[in-house]
Amino acid sequence: MNSLQRSPKAFVAAVLGIFIATGAQARTEPVKYGDMNQWITREIKESSIIGGKEKTLYEIGPARNIAGNLPYRNEGGSPWATSNVYAKVTGVTKGSNAVYPYDRGNGNKACKMASQLESVKVLGLINMDVMVAGSIFLGWMIEPITSTSNPYAKMEMGVPIKERPTAVIFDYKVDMPATDTRLKSTGFSKKKILPGRDTAAMFVLLQRRWETPDGKLHAKRVATGGETYPNNVPEWINGHSVALVYGDVSANPKYAWLPLRSGDNCYYAHNSKGKLVKVEEEGWDSANATPTHIILLFSAGNGDPYVGTPGLNFYVDNIALAY
Repeated sequence: MNSLQRSPKAFVAAVLGIFIATGAQARTEPVKYGDMNQWITREIKESSIIGGKEKTLYEIGPARNIAGNLPYRNEGGSPWATSNVYAKVTGVTKGSNAVYPYDRGNGNKACKMASQLESVKVLGLINMDVMVAGSIFLGWMIEPITSTSNPYAKMEMGVPIKERPTAVIFDYKVDMPATDTRLKSTGFSKKKILPGRDTAAMFVLLQRRWETPDGKLHAKRVATGGETYPNNVPEWINGHSVALVYGDVSANPKYAWLPLRSGDNCYYAHNSKGKLVKVEEEGWDSANATPTHIILLFSAGNGDPYVGTPGLNFYVDNIALAY
């Protein structure tokens, strides 16, 4: 007698398994430009005081070249922003790039996000090294960057959504150096070696937002998902799925690193009057709520600004939402 004959429960489970396996498949919708095959190149001329070099910045969008020190706003309907920025602080122009197109072969491109030192030599005499971690997200940067204060106020985080996705699907791999230390380098103080390994990370948040008559934006968290990647993953993992959990996840330790965004931790967005304001997450929404916005971010670092592991690279491709 086989195991199914001995156990009616096992037989029912097997039948249900067959039904699930052969039933209707989840619907997936690629995120626009999420196949990473099209890139914009920007040519920025840096100020002579820091060397006057031509710096190439990359953006995810319809393939073309943009020459000149011009603020960038997403083109071709691309929902993607990168941490690559054109900055003009106290009259000094600088370009920063830590996100790159990556060749997977056969003409197929992916996105590479790097943790690296951004080096600046002032007047050919003073060397400044700043630790940066490449990231991409749904939203846009507000250029030119004019100060280093309050980085969240330099970006619109999130784009509208009308449905309830169940997961984010993507391909990925990770270059993780064989070290358990991180480097802190702000460019204005001595470099410090810190204990502990940085990680690559991704997260997805669904919000239901609304605006009050005074122009303030409020939100409740509808769903949460995310993962960190502390280990070397040398081969592509294709079709990886990160599930979204609807409702209050505050009691689940898996999501302790993704708390509500409030106070100084708020993201920003433009209100109906065109003013960039905080989006205050006031609590957890019902598990049955319909979101108005999705926040999706991938990053080669998961720590404080100016802290990271040089050589940590996070590669992603073929980003889609499952329903």
